[in-house]
Amino acid sequence: MTTLPEEIRTTARDRGATEVVFHSAVRPVETTTLAELYEQATAVAAGFRARGVGAGDVVAVQLPNWRECVVSHSAAWLLGATVLPIVSIYGPSELSFILRQSAAKVYIGPRTWRARDCSPLFDAASEIPTMQHLFVVNTPGEATTDRWTDFGRLLGQPAAGFEPYIPASSYERALLVYTSGTTADPKGVQHSHATLIAEVRSMEEHRGTGEETSCLAAFPSGHVAGVLGILRLLGRGATTVLMDAWDPAAAAELVATHSIESSAGAPIHLAGILEAADRAGLDVSSLTEYTTGAANVAADLIRRADGFGVRAFRCYGSTEHPTISSGSPDDPLDKRANTDGRITPGTEVLIVDENDQPVDPGVDGEILCRGPEQFLGYTDATLDTTSFADGWFRTGDVGNLDADGYLTITDRKKDIIVRGGENISSKEVEDTLLSHPAVAEAAAIGMPDERYGEKVCVFIVLRDGGVLDLDGIRDHFAGAGLARQKMPERLEIVDSLPRTASGKVRKPDLRAQIRELLAARTAP
Repeated sequence: MTTLPEEIRTTARDRGATEVVFHSAVRPVETTTLAELYEQATAVAAGFRARGVGAGDVVAVQLPNWRECVVSHSAAWLLGATVLPIVSIYGPSELSFILRQSAAKVYIGPRTWRARDCSPLFDAASEIPTMQHLFVVNTPGEATTDRWTDFGRLLGQPAAGFEPYIPASSYERALLVYTSGTTADPKGVQHSHATLIAEVRSMEEHRGTGEETSCLAAFPSGHVAGVLGILRLLGRGATTVLMDAWDPAAAAELVATHSIESSAGAPIHLAGILEAADRAGLDVSSLTEYTTGAANVAADLIRRADGFGVRAFRCYGSTEHPTISSGSPDDPLDKRANTDGRITPGTEVLIVDENDQPVDPGVDGEILCRGPEQFLGYTDATLDTTSFADGWFRTGDVGNLDADGYLTITDRKKDIIVRGGENISSKEVEDTLLSHPAVAEAAAIGMPDERYGEKVCVFIVLRDGGVLDLDGIRDHFAGAGLARQKMPERLEIVDSLPRTASGKVRKPDLRAQIRELLAARTAP
């Protein structure tokens, strides 16, 4: 199997004229080509190399989907470095943990992002012992600073004679992505050249689509889905329009203007495109392939998309194993709306009971998987011991396979909340709540939401004399430096939490309770 530097170089040579559009909420629209991006990437790679950055080093990129973000990914891979994409919403607390555990050598971030001064992020990065280089990306007209190196200087470095580093093995680490899970701290997921290329090729085989399919890339680059969007551009040469911030009206306009054929997003993204197209009278029927997942997907949303000519379908995967199952545009509407698709090429799935014994078709059990795109392991190797069973990865999710081979996710064993495609650790929310002097006990769950898939709902037992409301909780979370998406959006104060005989909170009971409350609210 080839490596990413080889794929990127070959694609730039063979499909250099491919158009790439960067649509921004804070910048003028930029239109360029794959060849121009490759030329800029080699300049940046040469600049990195001149500063002592090379194979095996970790390059952290906390940028929106700007040109500099794509160039940074490409440059790092051309050097044989490990790309560490970081979600833009993360604050100094999350950033410090990630940079420290990853031993990052380079940090690239924006001067400001959506009216937020990002200086605290650079201050946090500067305190990491392994950090050697801080690069700042400015928007046009923005005041520069001498505190960090202007990323633009790298573009002026001579790249004549630059030769990419070609790894000796396709199993060298190429990507490190941190994802929230059952632990309070994010988990570092490691991928190789081989696992990433296997994922891209598996999707092409599964859906029967290739490099000619135009794509709207709306997922933030800090997610594995966002990275894969960049990789499909760099390694396959697909015509791509990238958005740096979600705007449903702009997304619908881009689909209609560029006759976009494929895209992906959480339910809120798909619903937003349909609503905006309806309001503006736009034709979005060119969008014949829309993949949605990362949260609970309402069957009605898939059916509604059909009315616009948009062939939407569900998928299932994780940062550790990006796509385990997926629908396709040719699947029957019933399968697209009510299942998470067929198992992808090369992937194996095993559904087991509590004793790790296989269950019959149609019977729920924990989902185990393995395949060529599965990750190498966590940066914290102690997590690997509980995540694998005889070579099978334990997803922590519950589901079943029907007689036609379609997978349906029915429950979640791992305790995370998926809000608009963002993974939120329930434990992190609970730990933050328990640090409030008024809180005696706390439990966080995902509350069903048609647009976001889930929102954060918390059940709290107050200490004697304690008083707390949602405003107080939000102030407390802001003071803790957490991203605002992690703040609870519904509060239920209770006398006690339901627990098992061993004392564990029965989250399924709380989920059932909130579903009943929501149903009662919407009942006629």
